[in-house]
Amino acid sequence: MDDTTGATVTRRRSWRGRRLDPEHSLGLRLSVATAAAFLVLIPFALLALLVLGAWPPLLRLDASVTEAFHGYAQDHPAWVGVMTVWTHLFGPGPLRVAAAVVAVWLFRRGASRLAAWVVVTMIAGGLIGALLKLLVGRDRPDLLEPVARAAGYSFPSGHALNAALAAGVLLLVFLPFARDSRPGRITLWTAALLVTVVTGLSRIALGVHWTSDVVGGWVLGAAVVAATSAGFVTWRTGTGRPSTRPLREGAEPELAEPGAQDGRA
Repeated sequence: MDDTTGATVTRRRSWRGRRLDPEHSLGLRLSVATAAAFLVLIPFALLALLVLGAWPPLLRLDASVTEAFHGYAQDHPAWVGVMTVWTHLFGPGPLRVAAAVVAVWLFRRGASRLAAWVVVTMIAGGLIGALLKLLVGRDRPDLLEPVARAAGYSFPSGHALNAALAAGVLLLVFLPFARDSRPGRITLWTAALLVTVVTGLSRIALGVHWTSDVVGGWVLGAAVVAATSAGFVTWRTGTGRPSTRPLREGAEPELAEPGAQDGRA
């Protein structure tokens, strides 16, 4: 009976105890990573439910913000021009090309696994966003005298989503080169936030997305990057590499070391 009890305890620890056991770092990190990704997804799920349920306060907020931006755009053609250039320059297509170029550079540098992470993150995020657009089926703003037009459904914003994906991916790739430089880290973070925020705002300013569409795209993009980067960092630790602080050192700190190869980077 005692042997049976001991075996039962061992089995329980192998499933539950090891998940939170500091001595089993891979299981602990995987559990923490999963929990973190889930927590990031909660705000998006709540927002999606409000959109699907046509919650009146959310609809009024969306309408008021769109009306304010549209009125300003009609009175300021130069503003429309700037936002149009920005929204095309940092649209999904150019950002995907930029991510692909970085992936090729990583592969040639010997960091094939990091290159694969970049590609997987961008593709997974894009596919999830496209699927959610079809599932939600929300119409775009229908404005009198629109300053811009866009096709397809509205929630979540593809521009906001891909901006968050690309900014997050490129930030975590290049942070190793600035991990010892506070000004460098600030510059990278500022650039990532600027691309993400202004790209999303450009869609509202041009009247082709509701505010909640853009916020949904931002949150979903952050969730996808958080989930895939957590998985990548967990894999690193499982292969015996030293732990890293991704938000400070990037996804692969060894990338900045001279002569980094696939076995190390």
